[in-house]
Amino acid sequence: MIPATILTGDEIRRIEEATLPDPFMLLGMHPLGPEHGNRLEIRVFCPPAAGIGIRAEEGSLLAMKRVTDSGLFVWASRNAADPFPYTLVIRTADGGWEMPDPYSFLPQLGELDLHLLAEGNHYRLYERLGARLWTAGKTRGVLFSVWAPNAAAVSVISSFNDWDRRRHPMRTRGSSGVWELFVPGAAPGDLYKYSILSTGGSLLEKSDPLGLAMEFRPRTASVVADIDSFQWTDQEWMEARRGRDHRTSPLSIYEMHAGSWRGTSDWRDFTSWEELADQLIPYLTESGFTHVELMPVMEHPFDGSWGYQTLGYFAPTSRLGSPRDFQGFVDRLHGASIGVILDWAPAHFPSDPSGLAYFDGTCLYEHQDPRMGRHPDWDTLVFNYDRREVRNFLVASGLFWLDRYHIDGLRVDAVASMLYLDYSRNEGEWVPNVHGGRENLGAIEFLKTLNSIASRDFPGAMTIAEESTSWPGVTAPLDKGGLGFTFKWNMGWMHDTLSFFSREPVHRKHHLDDLTFSLLYAFSERFILPFSHDEVVHGKASLIGKCPGDRWQKFANLRLLLAYQWCHPGKQLLFMGSEFGQWREWDHDSELDWELLRYGEHSGLRLLVGDLNRLLASDPVFSGSDCDPSGFRWIDFSDTLSTVVSFLRFSSGGDHAVCVFNMTPVVREGYTLGVPGPGSYSEVLNTDSESYGGSGSGNLGRVDSREQGMHGLPCSVSLTLPPLAALVLRPERR
Repeated sequence: MIPATILTGDEIRRIEEATLPDPFMLLGMHPLGPEHGNRLEIRVFCPPAAGIGIRAEEGSLLAMKRVTDSGLFVWASRNAADPFPYTLVIRTADGGWEMPDPYSFLPQLGELDLHLLAEGNHYRLYERLGARLWTAGKTRGVLFSVWAPNAAAVSVISSFNDWDRRRHPMRTRGSSGVWELFVPGAAPGDLYKYSILSTGGSLLEKSDPLGLAMEFRPRTASVVADIDSFQWTDQEWMEARRGRDHRTSPLSIYEMHAGSWRGTSDWRDFTSWEELADQLIPYLTESGFTHVELMPVMEHPFDGSWGYQTLGYFAPTSRLGSPRDFQGFVDRLHGASIGVILDWAPAHFPSDPSGLAYFDGTCLYEHQDPRMGRHPDWDTLVFNYDRREVRNFLVASGLFWLDRYHIDGLRVDAVASMLYLDYSRNEGEWVPNVHGGRENLGAIEFLKTLNSIASRDFPGAMTIAEESTSWPGVTAPLDKGGLGFTFKWNMGWMHDTLSFFSREPVHRKHHLDDLTFSLLYAFSERFILPFSHDEVVHGKASLIGKCPGDRWQKFANLRLLLAYQWCHPGKQLLFMGSEFGQWREWDHDSELDWELLRYGEHSGLRLLVGDLNRLLASDPVFSGSDCDPSGFRWIDFSDTLSTVVSFLRFSSGGDHAVCVFNMTPVVREGYTLGVPGPGSYSEVLNTDSESYGGSGSGNLGRVDSREQGMHGLPCSVSLTLPPLAALVLRPERR
C-alpha cells in the first residue's frame, strides 16, 4: 500500500512550526527517486483549506489528501511519473481560490544580485529586495526578499495568509543572508510583514526595510505598492536640470513641514499631496522660490519626531497619501518649475520593535556596543557604517528617491554626528577607529559613495550637508580629498547673524564682527544660508520674535535681516511662516497662522521675500558669484559709530550691486559710500518701502555718483539711509 507521504514526523513538525531554512526541500512537487518507485509527491501546507485539488496542465483535477489536522495536504502518484506543471485549487468554508503553488518556482534573485549585495555595491538594491511586483515565467505576483543573515527561519505574514507564519515560509539564499519567496497572485495593496525566527528561538515581526509603503500609524505593516507604472510628465524639467550648474544659478529654498503647512477643511488629521500641490504651487510661484525642501517624508511612527526618526527608508509617509500620490505631487511641482528637495536622515533610527532594531535577533543595522550603536542626544540607534551591507542599504535609499521620485536634492541630516565617533560623547563613552582617531571611517566611506554615485547617475541633483563643524572639504570634490557634497548649510553664519539681530540696535556697534566673521570663510565651502525649522521651536522664538523693539521695529528688523541673507554670498533657505512673520513658534500639530496675511505688515513682508527672490532670479550679480570670492568686496565693515555695513556684489561679467545695511532705527542723511564707477545708481530694493510696511524713507529711486573716491573706490554716492533698512543699488546702463 502506498503511504500518504514519505515525510518523517520530524519533517512534518518543522513544516508545521515553520522552522525550515529552505521549505522548498519539503513543500511543493518532489520526485521521490528509484527507492520509491520514481513516484511524485506534491505537498501543500494550508491550514484554512477544507480540501485541495491539483489541476494538471491538461485540466484534470487530482484530489490531495489531508495528512495532518494542522493542514498538511499531500498528493502521491501511484506509479512512476515525470514532473508536470500544476495549479492548486483550494476550497475553504467561505469559498476558495486557484493559484500556482509558491513552492513550484525556482529561485528568482540572480547570483549577480546576491554577489553585489555581499560586496556592498548593489546601489539599485530597491529593484530587488523588498516586495516587488514580479513575473515568474508567465505568472504574476510579488517577490518578497529580505536580508536577515542571522535568522533561523523567515516567513511572509500578510493579509493574504491570515498573518499565519506557517503559510509562506521563505527560502534562504545561502551566505548572502537573503531570504526570498515568490507569491503568485499577491498584488498592490496587500499588507505584509516578515516573521523572523532568531537563532535563540524568539519570534520577531518586522516591517520591510525596503518596503515601498506602510500603513497609517500607529499600525506598522508594510504595503505592497506599484511605483513603476506612474506616467511622469516632467521630462522638460529633468532634461533642463541635467545642464544646470547650481553654483551659479539662483537657488532659493522654502523649507516646510508638509503635515502642518495647511490644515484640512474636514475631519482628517492631514491634508493630501494633491490638496497640498493645489495650494502650494501658486504660493511658491508668487513668492518666487526656486525649490521647496520637505522635512522628512519617509515613513516614521512618531509625529513629534517631524520625520527624523525614520523607519521606512523607501516609503513616503502614508499620512498624506500613497506613493503614487507623492509622485504626482513632485510631477506637478516640476511642471510649475519648482524643484523638490527632501530632508533625509541616515544618521540614526528609532528602536521601535517593528523596525530595523535587532532586526534578525542580532544587532544587524546597529552596533552592539552602545558606545557606537546608540545616539546620546536622541536616544536612537546609530547605523553600523562599518558594515558594507548597511552602507549599501543607505546609499540605495538615497539614490532611490532621486530615481523613483525624481527628487532634485537630498539634504542629509546630522552629518557631523556621523563623521565623529565622539560626537556628543564624553571621554570613555566612545570607541576610536582602527588608527586611534575620532573619525568614523565607515560613515565617511558611505557619504563619499553616496555623493559619487548620485552625481554620476543623476546629473543636476544636489546633495546638501547639514554639517555644523569645521570638517574640511565637505563640498570639495572627491578627487581632492573632499566629501563631495554639492552644498553645506552654513550653521556658523546662521548663529552669528541671529545673535547680532537679536541684540538691541544700541548695542550692535560692539558686535559687528558677528556679521563680518562669516566672510573670512564664506568661500571655503559652497554654502547655503539657512534660517531653518530648528531656529523657530523649543523656546527659541519665531524669527520675528527674535527681533528686538516694538512692533514697527520688529518688522523693520526682520525685513533687514532677510535682505541681508539674500544679499550675502551663498544660497538662501527660509522656513515656512518666516516669510510673513508668524509670531508663534512653529507647532507641528497646527497649521501656519494664515490669517496674519490680512494685515499690511505681514503681507508686506511676504511681498518683500517675493521681490528678493525675483531680484535673485533676474540679476546674476546675486547668484552667479555665490561660490566665487571675486564676486564680493567689502565697502565698509568698520563703521561702528553709525552701525552701517556695506559691500559690493559682482557678476562674472563685471556688473555690480551696492548693498547697504543700516542696523539702527535712525535715518541717516548724507551717508557717503565709495562705489566702483561714475553715473547714476537705481535703488532696486529698499526694505523701508511703504509697500513692505516701511516708512517710505529713501532716495526717490535713484542717486548720482560723484568722481570723488572713498573706501578705496574711485567714486562715491551720498545716500539717505532709511531706519533699520537695507538698500540695493545698481548702476544704470547708459
